[in-house]
Amino acid sequence: MMRTAQLSLRVAFAAMLMAAGPLAAQTGPSPAADVAFLDALTWGATPSAFAQLRRDGRARWLQAQLHPPAEPRLPPAAQAQVDALTPPGTLLERARSLEAQSKAAKDLADPEARKAAQSAFQAALNDAARNAASAWVLRALYSPDQLRERLTWFWFNRLNVHQGKSTLRAAVGDYVDTAIRPHVLGRFRDLLMASLRHPAMLRYLDNDANAAGHINENYAREIMELHTMGVGSGYSQADVEALARILTGVGIDLKPESPKLRPEHAADFIRDGLFEFNPNRHDYGDKTFLGTRIRGRGWPEVEEALDLIARHPATASSVSRALATYFLGQAPDDALVARLAAIFTRTDGDIAAVMEALIRDPAFAAAQTSAFKDPVRYVFSALRMAYDERVILNTGPVLGWLNRLGEGLFNRSTPDGYALDAAAWSGPGQLTTRFEIARQIGSGPAGLFKPAAPDRPEEPAFPVLANALYFSTLSGTLSAPTKGALAQAVSPQDWNTLYLASPEFMR
Repeated sequence: MMRTAQLSLRVAFAAMLMAAGPLAAQTGPSPAADVAFLDALTWGATPSAFAQLRRDGRARWLQAQLHPPAEPRLPPAAQAQVDALTPPGTLLERARSLEAQSKAAKDLADPEARKAAQSAFQAALNDAARNAASAWVLRALYSPDQLRERLTWFWFNRLNVHQGKSTLRAAVGDYVDTAIRPHVLGRFRDLLMASLRHPAMLRYLDNDANAAGHINENYAREIMELHTMGVGSGYSQADVEALARILTGVGIDLKPESPKLRPEHAADFIRDGLFEFNPNRHDYGDKTFLGTRIRGRGWPEVEEALDLIARHPATASSVSRALATYFLGQAPDDALVARLAAIFTRTDGDIAAVMEALIRDPAFAAAQTSAFKDPVRYVFSALRMAYDERVILNTGPVLGWLNRLGEGLFNRSTPDGYALDAAAWSGPGQLTTRFEIARQIGSGPAGLFKPAAPDRPEEPAFPVLANALYFSTLSGTLSAPTKGALAQAVSPQDWNTLYLASPEFMR
């Protein structure tokens, strides 16, 4: 019986996709346009978020999103979970504790005891990364400052680090919370500097090993190629080499005592938590970078180089193009990029100003109902629509779904981050997996409301997708094939599955 029901669901799903064609854009009345606007700037429209937008109006709602409070906000039930997932102490204190744990494991003479201790060390790293990803999921689903959370994902992806390298599993959460999220609507230069000074980036791209006489170009190359100017933007290999020399001595140090410094440069030493600028490791020779002579004088060289990169016209264009691609779901035309880049330059890299210009551009409205959701946006929007303000108790299924769809949090191993355009996520294999995940989300709680405490049973829950927002607004945006497929549903579970798997919801 179950196999027959699943087969009928698949047939209805296939009929929707074939009849809908290449996900053609739909038009609708003003409420439908507001839902599309909301969906484009958040992790998914919900009945409560839609009501808030309609009460405030677009202008007021948008200003609140562009200029949120400095401190991240969450409803109490979500905040309590995030607090429980957040490790105590500073990143430096946690890193020293892990270092001591690793050293103690290696020093054990008994092979079995050593193996058990090393397993415990790896388990601690895995727990740190999983907790960080879980906290990120909760912020994405429930923060009222949704645009900030969308941009946190975008900027982390552009300034990507991978949890699998070394002990980065213990640092990725701090990287998101201290280097990325606080700056996503501020000045680009501040965001870039926060990333540069964070131990996760320095270790991931090997700048902690970059020293005078032992140059490592990895970070210098990626900061220009991926983070700022972009490939083919006019910089040369000589510029990469010069920047690598400028970045010598920028690294990490866990030792509590300061290094013994040469007297002539001792005043240049900087220590901030795990971050360190060590003048003993710095190349003090003069450099020529992007056509500018930079006098060798220590840390001020890094500040000057970052000014040159952040204010370069190629950076304005590259960042503007990436933002537009992410929020449009497709490559923007050159005219739009030029308009956004001009604002980037005029405002000295004010990300909120660039975002406001993008949102007000006609291209943004034109793309709202045609952009195909990437996996993270698809899963988050499904959960937000299904449960609205009810806070899930277990993020494990969410993390598993994202991994199955190929866009797991902290799991992109290469520095380039995940693809931004919709075409990267619309293949047949992706759609098949989405259907299976739609069935899991649509059929019941799917483990989302199983508390972490083993003695507490799973709370009863059922996704409410046929809600007031659906009947008042969303139903009017559906194509005839989708309505026909939904009419074939023999149960609320079937209906939910087909709705989540519909072409309209995947946009």
